[in-house]
Amino acid sequence: MKLNRYLDHTLLKPEATEQQIDQVVREALENHFYSVMVNPYWVKHVHAQLAGSDVATACVIGFPLGANTTAIKVAEAKQAIADGVDELDMVINIGELKGGHYDAVQQDIESVVTAGHAANKVVKVIIETALLTDGEIVKASEIVADAHADFVKTSTGFSTRGASVHDVSLMKGAVQDRIGVKASGGIHTRDEALAMIDAGATRLGVSASMAIIGK
Repeated sequence: MKLNRYLDHTLLKPEATEQQIDQVVREALENHFYSVMVNPYWVKHVHAQLAGSDVATACVIGFPLGANTTAIKVAEAKQAIADGVDELDMVINIGELKGGHYDAVQQDIESVVTAGHAANKVVKVIIETALLTDGEIVKASEIVADAHADFVKTSTGFSTRGASVHDVSLMKGAVQDRIGVKASGGIHTRDEALAMIDAGATRLGVSASMAIIGK
């Protein structure tokens, strides 16, 4: 298994400096990680360094709370696309999901998916499993698949906890092979990474990429 190709090498800390971003880019290039995942501000900078490589440029949208308006999420996505992004990881409207307003949640997702797919970009959708019941995790995953996103993703890494094997199993069971499943947040070791993959994850969002691959 080429574990490196499962990894979105991630740096989303608000205090991340250009020097730290550049280090993450170097590590991704040297180890052929799947992508470098950053905040939207850094997309143009990262894309310039990754262009022509096998490492994708990725960023978050509506991060980390998901409570932006749909118009803002779409505008943020379109700006990232213009700056050279390959993959977009958006946060759902968590409050509307918990309130049972499923149509609003799906429409929010579909708007970003439409913008992303129009430019042939991959769209992943963060449901923030730490804040959801098991039933809500299943429902959210189904909505993400129905909205034609490419992946459903566990976590921002900025909530009360990150991903769990249980979360990933629920999500995989809900979407089957319709879309991918990304586990992110709190994955620090190779064994933890492999456990997520065994549970059904097809991509991992990690900041501990170097430790996971044993470097």
